[in-house]
Amino acid sequence: MTQAPILTGDTIRLRPHRLSDMDAFWAFYQSPRAALMDVPNNKTHLWYGFASEVGSWDLTGMGGWAIETQDGDFAGQVAITHPPHFAETELGWMVFDGFEGRGIAGEATNLALTYARNTLKPVSLVSYIHKDNTRSIALAKRLGARPDPAAIPHDETDVVYRHEVPQ
Repeated sequence: MTQAPILTGDTIRLRPHRLSDMDAFWAFYQSPRAALMDVPNNKTHLWYGFASEVGSWDLTGMGGWAIETQDGDFAGQVAITHPPHFAETELGWMVFDGFEGRGIAGEATNLALTYARNTLKPVSLVSYIHKDNTRSIALAKRLGARPDPAAIPHDETDVVYRHEVPQ
């Protein structure tokens, strides 16, 4: 089975998910931090989403990584994915409560973006972000992404930010 490679940064590492990560995902999705996201209706739906993040590595060579701090805390997820219902390959992220404002999302997305550009080399790379998610929009801009109003959004509340991918 192919799994997510381990990527190490200055203060975090990206690692393959573990089954024990599901509890933190469920807690996140029950919190106000998930208000602007597609939230699973129950733990069965959570399992489907979680398993797709893990299994897509085997099926497509990309998927989700757990973001782990130097202390070993599970802080969120960053992913490079292109499921059949997405128009393009996406760089997506979420940071759990208590880990925001520490540069974790920026470091994790930079590691994933570098991996995508150097290893995956997708034809295109976007981030689908809820139009009211100002913190994620600000992060996309810091990563160098630009709004692309011509891109097909994942749903009607999304804006699409395009990341350059050298060809």
